[in-house]
Amino acid sequence: MKPKMSLAKKINIMRASVMGANDGILSVAAIVIGVAGATTDNFAIFISGIAGMLAGTVSMAMGEYVSVNSQKDAQEAATIEQKLMLEHDYDAEFSFVKNKYMETGMAEELATRATTEMMAGDSLTTLVRERYGFEVGEYTSPYAAAIASMISFPLGSILPLVAITCFPEKMKVIATVIAVAIALTITGFSAAKLGDANPKMGIVRNVIAGLLTMIATYFIGTLFGR
Repeated sequence: MKPKMSLAKKINIMRASVMGANDGILSVAAIVIGVAGATTDNFAIFISGIAGMLAGTVSMAMGEYVSVNSQKDAQEAATIEQKLMLEHDYDAEFSFVKNKYMETGMAEELATRATTEMMAGDSLTTLVRERYGFEVGEYTSPYAAAIASMISFPLGSILPLVAITCFPEKMKVIATVIAVAIALTITGFSAAKLGDANPKMGIVRNVIAGLLTMIATYFIGTLFGR
């Protein structure tokens, strides 16, 4: 029977999905808005958006794969180091965990008892968790993160592509900006909730960054066309 995926792994995959969708929305929106500033040719706008979507999908997937692999390598190296430290100086590591518990306001006697019980159960897991904040073996799959990004990036890209090509010429730019702002509100909120951050600040930052990006690319486009 296949083991269930832990909550931490699910959250990391969701993070990769949300960030992939967010980048897909913003990257392709910036491209099509910029091209729309240079030309009214729907085909040129659409092709540039498709090219950006394909390039971004590959880039995002490879970026997630490399990033998560690097994180996984660092966690595995830290685990090996802590295992060696336990073998060479168990008392020092015991004291480290005990002091961590005492820093939370726990009385020394209770901290000693808790450390003894935790270290007796699984000393390596306890030490790694207290030193680095992750669980031994709970590593996000770089393949899962890459696939999540590879799927979510083009899905996010669809919105600006549809908006810029389907609306009438006089409305297409403003309609795309509004549609993208709404989408960025959703991804900004989702990213903030996953990171246990302030949703309002996450939304504001995401939307403002998106609007500034689209404004900049539009005006750059007008310098080379029309």
